[in-house]
Amino acid sequence: MSDNITLKTKMSYGVGALGKDFACAPIYIFLMFYFTDVAGLPAAFVGTIFLAARIIDAVTDPMMGVIVDNTRSKLGKFRPWILIGTFLNAGVLVALFCTHYFEGTALYIYATAMYILWGLTYTIMDIPYWSLIPALSSSRAEREKLVVWPRLFASLAWFITGSYGLYIVGVLGDGDQGEGFFKVSMIIAVLFILSALLIARNVKEKTAEVTAKPAQKFGFKDVLTIIGKNDQLKALIGTIMSFQVANLLVGGFAIYYFSYALGNPELFPIYMMVAGAAEVSGVFLFPRLAAFLPRKNLWLIACGFPILSCFVLLAMGIITPGNVFLIGLSGAAIKFGIGIANALQTVMLADVVDYGEHKTGHRSESVIFSVQTMLVKFAGAAGAFIVGVGLSMVGYIPNVEQSSDTIMGIEVMMIGLPIILMTLSAIIYKRYYRLHEGFNKEEEIVFEGTLAKA
Repeated sequence: MSDNITLKTKMSYGVGALGKDFACAPIYIFLMFYFTDVAGLPAAFVGTIFLAARIIDAVTDPMMGVIVDNTRSKLGKFRPWILIGTFLNAGVLVALFCTHYFEGTALYIYATAMYILWGLTYTIMDIPYWSLIPALSSSRAEREKLVVWPRLFASLAWFITGSYGLYIVGVLGDGDQGEGFFKVSMIIAVLFILSALLIARNVKEKTAEVTAKPAQKFGFKDVLTIIGKNDQLKALIGTIMSFQVANLLVGGFAIYYFSYALGNPELFPIYMMVAGAAEVSGVFLFPRLAAFLPRKNLWLIACGFPILSCFVLLAMGIITPGNVFLIGLSGAAIKFGIGIANALQTVMLADVVDYGEHKTGHRSESVIFSVQTMLVKFAGAAGAFIVGVGLSMVGYIPNVEQSSDTIMGIEVMMIGLPIILMTLSAIIYKRYYRLHEGFNKEEEIVFEGTLAKA
């Protein structure tokens, strides 16, 4: 079968990401704000449940990868779980934004249970979705062309959510943010389900015609081998984790930074609008940059733009607080780098699948791509934990004017911590990752021979 991927497949796969990321963007952008300022939960408690849920994911995400890889059906091994996970997650999403209807002890229990359920059901859908990439083509060039589509549509979902989310919540809620969030979640759930049905109809993995046949089965013990013996996967975990925590720290603190440190919450949608457009540009230009620049430099460039963004924001705060041009420039810089990184990390994971098959004898797209799902959620949880605990430590009180010490604390966590983490990501990548041009079996044999002699 040809390695070329049809335009119909690319478009359908991309629209699937639009629905999928419409369902998760509000969680990462607004859930902390919704829990603290709408539902009335303490920030430290929210950060703690975010982190606790990710500890559960450390077990369930790889388990889901094993389940997917062991699936045999006429629809292949990925699409059935995309459908099941989408229907379940859509329902939980709506339930999650009903939290503000509860009070007292019930509020704490309900919020905890719904957030954990959201993470579990999102896993069921997200892991098989991304695992499709190496199953659609074995050509690295085709994968690089394909990955632009879901990343573009995903960036569009984040752009719309970040730029217009609070406005739409306000309109639909008629001034009641709780009611607005609930109605938005209902609309998103419908779009999410429709996008999954489109994937099931039009996106067929190359191996779909043989997945109903008996094949090698994976056990949960194999996960330790698949991950533990893949040194490039471990290098990629450190690289992506540091990068995404920094990214989500900026996203998590932004609404508090603009609302309280700068005293103008209307700057937040401006920042997110410019940032979202820049992220789309970064994803769109990724194939051209990958063709023009040495692959080994792309991740370093992706890290450099967010670092520049933080310094621009720092200069703005010192020289001309609230300057719209510098705020827009800062948003554009960070998200342009993130757009490049999001596209690149998916291609890198597909390369790691090929590499892992050589190292362990197991080809497990879903187990390895479960790492991506787990990393995104872990990064979100780590960011939210730092935001929640950090806000409590600096004395943040919702819906009141903050003290100078609190504002300074928000600024340090919004600007200083991401610089450190982005630098760490670049260092890990530079030192440990080497599949810059994809996996080449002959080169790897030579490399292993050199190590053995050494």
